[in-house]
Amino acid sequence: MTGACAADFNSCVKSLRSEAAAKGITAQTFDKAMAGIEPDKGVIDSMGNQPEFTTPIWDYLAALVDEQRVTDGKAKLAELAKVLAGVEQKFGVGRHTLIALWGVETDFGRNMGKRPLVRSLTTVSCFGERQKYFRAELMATLLILQSGDVPLEHLAGSWSGAFGHTQFMPTTFQRLAVDFDGDGRRDIVGSIPDALASSANYLKDAGWASGQPWGYEVRLPAKYSGPSGRRDRRALAQWNKLGIRQLDGTALTGPDRAALILPAGAGGPAFIVFQNYDAIFSYNAAESYALAIAHLSDRLRGGGPIKAAWPTDDPGLSRAERREVQQLLVERGYDIGEPDGIIGQRTRDAIKAFQASAGLPTDGRAGGRVFNALKAGAKPPASK
Repeated sequence: MTGACAADFNSCVKSLRSEAAAKGITAQTFDKAMAGIEPDKGVIDSMGNQPEFTTPIWDYLAALVDEQRVTDGKAKLAELAKVLAGVEQKFGVGRHTLIALWGVETDFGRNMGKRPLVRSLTTVSCFGERQKYFRAELMATLLILQSGDVPLEHLAGSWSGAFGHTQFMPTTFQRLAVDFDGDGRRDIVGSIPDALASSANYLKDAGWASGQPWGYEVRLPAKYSGPSGRRDRRALAQWNKLGIRQLDGTALTGPDRAALILPAGAGGPAFIVFQNYDAIFSYNAAESYALAIAHLSDRLRGGGPIKAAWPTDDPGLSRAERREVQQLLVERGYDIGEPDGIIGQRTRDAIKAFQASAGLPTDGRAGGRVFNALKAGAKPPASK
């Protein structure tokens, strides 16, 4: 951080102090939160860097809805049965969806993020193109501190400010977090009941219809080229007329209005989705994200994997398989750190080097092709 940038940052913090005072945040709260504050260069880098490649949905789902997460989720359902029954009764949101959301967001609290929220949000409030948006999130964070809901040392999360077991943004917390364990604080970091109930309250506010399904996988007629997309809602009779059927060949059933989503086009799995899918989607507006939660909730109910094949000859890997890829790379002498199933830059660089040595396309992707080549002991092609 240059001297000029540091001066700009200090000036910005002073302006934030005035803004905080206007919102009823005391000088004591502000000064305690900002003591020794410096901009976080890692946050600035995260703002400016575009992902190196877009994750295919089959990779996304393979990692997020694997046997390990299903097993862990079923254990949480049993462990928290009493809490979940109370949340269901109060908010009308099913326990399987809540546990699935928790699993996808933070792997049941294992990965809640480690960046201090005040530092991250102060950084993005002073640098970048969305300062107005992030200033609102920072002010909400300071109000959380002032209320005593979550202590400063527990307020850590993602670079953009999401925090807690179910990753609320601070303004969302202010609006919808609830005290479900009755201790007088809304604490989605230290209280799993508060976190699950707060997410149930979010989904209820987003239009969750109690007792209704999110949707289900369907079968398309051959060479289907008709309407699709989450916003194109039609009566089930219309979708039936287009030849779309349940996987067993029977007519579609469920709430009358539905949409057809094709996450990988008409050549991949297809799903009829209802109002509850939209409620999940609103939590994080990405189709792959919503489908991961919806599918994991089905797996937690005892359902099986998605039936139709994804349109790829290089399928995604579970976390256990990703760890095995990393272990095989370590055994070949690549320095990727401790195998943990998380595909970071060092692992991608090692995969690229291995791919180049084995005559494979060098995309750095941990997929089935690389996994099989490593297991088979692929050697560099013979020199000519």
